[in-house]
Amino acid sequence: MQPFPLLLHKFIDHAATWHGATEIVTGGTDVAGRIGYAALRDRARAMSGAFAALGLIFGDRIATLAWNSQAHMEAWYGALGLGIVVHTLNPRIGAPQLIDMVRQVSDRVLVASADQADAVAAIVTACPTIEHVVILDEPGTAHLPRPDVTRVRVWEQQALLDAHGGDAVAWGGFDENADAGLCFTSGTTGAPKGVVYTHRSNYLQTLTLLQTDVMALSMHETVLAAVPMFHANGWGLAFAAPAAGAKFVLPARHTDGASLARLIADEGVTTAVGVATVWLGLIEHLDATGGELPSLRRVVLGGSAVPQALMDHIERRLGVTVQTSWGMTELSPLGTISPIGSHNRDSSRSGRPPVGIDLRVTDAEGTPLGQQRGQEGRLQVKGASVVDRYFGQAELATDADGWFDTGDLAVIDPSGDLSITGRSKDLIKSGGEWINPGEIEAIVGALPSVALVAVIGRAHPKWGERPVLVLEERADHAVSDAQLAAALDGRIPRWWMPDAVVRLARMPLAFTGKIDKQQLRRELG
Repeated sequence: MQPFPLLLHKFIDHAATWHGATEIVTGGTDVAGRIGYAALRDRARAMSGAFAALGLIFGDRIATLAWNSQAHMEAWYGALGLGIVVHTLNPRIGAPQLIDMVRQVSDRVLVASADQADAVAAIVTACPTIEHVVILDEPGTAHLPRPDVTRVRVWEQQALLDAHGGDAVAWGGFDENADAGLCFTSGTTGAPKGVVYTHRSNYLQTLTLLQTDVMALSMHETVLAAVPMFHANGWGLAFAAPAAGAKFVLPARHTDGASLARLIADEGVTTAVGVATVWLGLIEHLDATGGELPSLRRVVLGGSAVPQALMDHIERRLGVTVQTSWGMTELSPLGTISPIGSHNRDSSRSGRPPVGIDLRVTDAEGTPLGQQRGQEGRLQVKGASVVDRYFGQAELATDADGWFDTGDLAVIDPSGDLSITGRSKDLIKSGGEWINPGEIEAIVGALPSVALVAVIGRAHPKWGERPVLVLEERADHAVSDAQLAAALDGRIPRWWMPDAVVRLARMPLAFTGKIDKQQLRRELG
C-alpha cells in the first residue's frame, strides 16, 4: 500500500477539491461572512506563506486567542500545513492564566480576534517569546481598537497576506506523529494541564466523528459549531465538517440566543453542537419572541451531564433529537456518545464508545472490577486519541498498561451505555464515609423546576464535611425545600441529605460551560 501520512491539512484539501463551493459562514452582528472551501484553502495556503515569512518553522508554536470564525480556521490550517503547533487560548479567562500558559508553551506568534486587544497587550508585555501579533479579519470588528504594544509588530491579517501571502509554501512532508495542537484542560477541579494532540490522533478522531453512530456528519448537513474552537479543538468539528463536505456555520463571539436563532434560521442549520447552557439561552429567546427553527433536527450535547428535565425541554421546545456525549480534553475529546435514534432517552447515560476507545472501571487502587457491567468504579480509558503524558511532564499520565484514569466515577450498564456518576475529587467525606454528589444531582436535576444543580461539601466541625445543595431554578419556576427533600427521601441514605439549599439567580460556569465547582466551594464551602 502507498504511504499516506495522516496529516490534518488533507481535510481542507479534500473539501476544496470535492466540495469547493460549500460554504463556511461566520456570524456577525449584522452581515455574516461567507466563503467556499476552495477559497478558504487558498487563504490558508497564503497564511502558510505569511507564517513562513515571519520566521516560523516546523515544530514552532503559535497561540490563537480567538472565536469561531473563517479567519481562525485559515490560521489553523495555515499553521498545521507547515507542521506548526496551534495552541488555542480561551478569551474568557483572565490575563494571568493566559500569560502562564504562553510562558509554558513558548509561543512565537499570537493570533487574536480584534476584541482581545487588552489581553493581547498583557500577554505581549509579559511573554518575551511572542515576536508578532496577527489580528484576524472577522465580521463587524474593523472599528475596534488595536492592541497598544510597541515591542512587537501588530499585523492586520489582510495586510500580512498582502505582504507575504503570495509566497508558495508546500504543505505536508512530515511525520503523522508530529505535534498538531495544544489545549489546556479547563481547571474546574484542579490546575490546568496541557494536552498535545498529534496529526495522527486528530485525524483518527475525525474519522471517528463521521461514523453513523457518532455524529454522522455528511455533505447534506449544515453544522453549527457553538462549542468554541479553543475547547478541545472545538470537539474536532473544524476537521470533521470539511472532511464530510458539510456546510459549516461559525457564530464568532455571538452565542446569545438571538444571534444563534438568526444564524440557524438564515443558514438552515440541521445539526447544532454545544453545551446545554447555550441551548437554554436559545430557548429563552424563542420563548420570548415566539420563534421556531424548523430546519434544526439534532442537538449534540457535551461538557457535562444534563438533567433529564432539561434534555426533555430542549427536545420538546426545539423539536430536535438530543445526542448526549461524554469526553475530556485528554480524549481529543470524544469518549462516548448516544447514537442517533437510540431507544435510550435517559440523560444520565452518555452513550457508548466508538471503535478506537476502550473503557473499564476499577476500584480506588486501579484494579479492574471483576464485573464490568452494572458496578460503579473509577473510569479508565485508552485509545489512539487518548493522552499519554501532559505537556512538559516527563512522567506518564497512564498506568503501565496505557490506561488513563479520568477521575470520573462511572457505571457501564448491561447494554454498554456509560453513565458518569460523579467525580472522584467531588466526593464528600462525612464522618469517615463517602457521599457521591452525582447521585443527588441526578435526582434533583430531573425535577422540572430545576435548570442547573450542584452539590458541594461544606466544612463541618463534627463531621468534617456536609453536603450543600446549590441550584438555579428555571425561569418562572420554583421548587421548595420540602419538594427537594421529598424527591430525595428514600432514594439516598438519610445521612446523605443536604444540610442546606442555596438558590442562585445564575449558576457560575467555567469557560467550557460546565458548572464551576471550584468557585462554589470558594464562596459557599
